[in-house]
Amino acid sequence: MKKTMLLVDDANPLLTILNKYFENEYDVVKKMNGKEALDFILDTKTIPDVVVTDIKMPVMDGGELLSALKSNPETNGIPVIMLSSIDESAEKVKYLKLGAQDFICKPFNPEELGLRIKNILKNSIKA
Repeated sequence: MKKTMLLVDDANPLLTILNKYFENEYDVVKKMNGKEALDFILDTKTIPDVVVTDIKMPVMDGGELLSALKSNPETNGIPVIMLSSIDESAEKVKYLKLGAQDFICKPFNPEELGLRIKNILKNSIKA
């Protein structure tokens, strides 16, 4: 049975590329902002195995989504990987302190993202 990956980004081309890259390995769910992602999780009671989210998005940004997930006992164990074009140490530290498992700067190699996800999922099973 495939694991579920929730991709959250307001850039549809990136969602399409990542969906194509990961669709054979994961059940990929795509959402355009944090509110859509959070509503999907709460309304369907679907707990994804991993969330990969952009930070800067309309309606609800990735940081707000991360905070909402980490403050809810039902979702606080979901590994979250932040994506951003901001390559500043302070920005990375901020989201890692909020509970993100990783922070990847755009542009990035989908293969690298895939390996980071595998490592996170492998380590979360042992925990």
